Amino acid sequence: MHIGLQIPSFKYPGGTAAIRPKLKEIVTTAEDSGFYSLWVMDHFYQIKGMFGEAYTDPMLEGFTTLGYFAGLTEKAYLGVLVAGVIYRHPSVLMKMVNTLDILSGGRAYFGIGAGWYEDEAKGYGIPYPSTSERFEQLEDNLQLARALWAGDEIAFKGKQFSAPAITNNPRPLSNPHPRIMIGGTGPKKTLRMVAQYADACNIGDWVGTENMQKAIDVLKEQCESLGRDYDTIEKTSLCTVHLSGDDTVDSVINRIEELSAMGFTHAIFNMPDVYEITPLETFGKEIIPAAAEL
Repeated sequence: MHIGLQIPSFKYPGGTAAIRPKLKEIVTTAEDSGFYSLWVMDHFYQIKGMFGEAYTDPMLEGFTTLGYFAGLTEKAYLGVLVAGVIYRHPSVLMKMVNTLDILSGGRAYFGIGAGWYEDEAKGYGIPYPSTSERFEQLEDNLQLARALWAGDEIAFKGKQFSAPAITNNPRPLSNPHPRIMIGGTGPKKTLRMVAQYADACNIGDWVGTENMQKAIDVLKEQCESLGRDYDTIEKTSLCTVHLSGDDTVDSVINRIEELSAMGFTHAIFNMPDVYEITPLETFGKEIIPAAAEL
């Protein structure tokens, strides 16, 4: 079982001036501790209630932040968990993913989803189309990625977007391409697209253990329907742990064992107390070695 770290909060002691050095400490400690992957959200507002924060609390743009991470690390994979289709034109998003992959030495994931934070979009003046349109945008992004990474230059026309002459120069370093991850649990659209286009899925534990298992089971069914080898898809989860609060090393290891039994292969955690650094060191000494045995 791989273990990843998501960093969704930038509200650190010391304010704005502390963000850069604290992120450097978090990221370098995480890599030294053996975390397989590092993730940020794709938001401009903070999620209301995330670790008790308000929507006006600090939030950094995801891809710029990952560029900083790329320069600080050598081994950990990097990704946005997950990019919202409404925020960037697909051809520009592809250039950003390619750039991250090249400058990280081939360590980028292409995480993407249909988007959901309507208040954020409206607050920033970003169009927020209907659910059906956003899912058409998602499929356009996925089809564009697969087509672009198969060649050097393509003309693409989807349901919502077109790109008459998009180029793939320089090509990403990941072989055969950055891993495509789709976030969400929708049985008819999201999980069908995972089976059809993606290399990985992401399922958050806020849906509950029973629904996490249902999503995994539906993904198996979608793979069977499409003739896709289910085992070729990386199953990732997202959970919150608080080692300074109610969680313990044993409870976290037990949760990882439960996730493994459900079929997950890559457990990603965020931590309200990550800036204290000790939780990362505890993961490195006690949790990550145990997870490696699963």
